[in-house]
Formats: sequence, C-alpha cells, structure tokens
Amino acid sequence: MAVDRREALKRRHERVRKKIRGTTDRPRLSVFRSINHIYAQVIDDSLGRTLVCASSLDEEIKADLENKTKTERAGVVGSLVAKRAHSRGIDQMVFDRGGRKYHGRTKALADAAREGGLRF
Repeated sequence: MAVDRREALKRRHERVRKKIRGTTDRPRLSVFRSINHIYAQVIDDSLGRTLVCASSLDEEIKADLENKTKTERAGVVGSLVAKRAHSRGIDQMVFDRGGRKYHGRTKALADAAREGGLRF
C-alpha cells in the first residue's frame, strides 16, 4: 500500500514538472513535505541552482515554531522564504506543489509566501 502511494506521488510530481519550469526571470518555488517538516526552495532550472531555501529546521525560526501545528509551521516557512527571496531581488516565480494537493500545509506555505510579497 505505501509503495503504491509513493509511486502515485512520484507520477503526479513528474506530471506537474512537465508543465512547470523555473527560469532566471521566474524561478520555481518547490515545496517538499515530510511527515514532520516542510522545505521550500527557489530554483532556477536553466542554471540548475537553488537560489533561496527555507525549512522548518532553520535555526532562524526554530524558536517561533515551538507549540505550533504543522500547518502554522508551514506558514512561518513561507514567510521566511519570501523574506529571503526579496533580499535576493526575486519577487515573481512559478509554484511547484511537488505532486501534492494544493491544500493544507502546501496551501499555508503558498499563502504566507504571497503575503510576504511573492507573486505566482
């Protein structure tokens, strides 16, 4: 059962990645979700480089995450990635949900990034 679910996620992610490509003008905001943590990267696919990254494991926000739900933590990570992207001069990007539904933690991260000034 778990293998089937993992394979389905992989297929969905490949399907999403066929349509989404980050460029220098509009990099890709990629979201990865594990059981306990959430990670976000701003990637320029034309160069093959990660420009900005943030996760729920960052020391900068570790104190803010205590006693929060996973969805609230995702919002804090979204705000942090938006702040770091603005410091690099990035304000417009495409959103890669990583094969997951645009729901829950993924949506919370995206909404917080939008509130932080990112456009996608």
